[in-house]
Amino acid sequence: MNDIVILIFQLVVLIFSIIIHEVSHGLAALRLGDQTAKNAGRLTLNPIKHLDTFGSFILPISLYILSGGTLILGWAKPVPYNPLNLKNPKTGAGIIAATGPISNLLVAVVFGIILRLIFPFAEIPLFANLAVLFSLIIFINILLAVFNLVPLPPLDGSNILFALLPESWRPVRDFLVRYGFYLLIVFILFGFQFIAPIITLLYRLITGPAGAF
Repeated sequence: MNDIVILIFQLVVLIFSIIIHEVSHGLAALRLGDQTAKNAGRLTLNPIKHLDTFGSFILPISLYILSGGTLILGWAKPVPYNPLNLKNPKTGAGIIAATGPISNLLVAVVFGIILRLIFPFAEIPLFANLAVLFSLIIFINILLAVFNLVPLPPLDGSNILFALLPESWRPVRDFLVRYGFYLLIVFILFGFQFIAPIITLLYRLITGPAGAF
């Protein structure tokens, strides 16, 4: 498979993995009593409802090119929710945030199981190609899950952190809300080495011997 085909495939996988991520947020909010995402038409897999020009196209393609094909990352429009509709806004926000990364990990596990099942047939060209594609799906979803757990706004990890922090840590929250986006840009440029071992470990756990593709 040539580089253009791999790039297009990874971009498609990234887009739909992000959509699953965002829809999961909306479904969690709905389960907790908030219908904002539902009323906004965001509980759908229709890409048009979710895609962001910069986060869904410009950023991932740029990162892919700048990294020599080793990194593809992006985001969609955040699914809205109204914390006032939640019984416990602080805890609810943490639960809603956590469902996004969990959904990506579930996708990775499902394709990891499939990859392990076809691994014995890897000498057959069709299965070998499928194994490569499934490996990319698994890796991208693990990358999304781990990256989104970084505790910097606007990533999900920040809302999980805020749900756990006591009120006395309010200045920390205020600092991260104010400067989080700038810190996130720095992290994207220089901080990936801190989460790379976690991504590799999860990939190996999920794929096992089939992850050699």
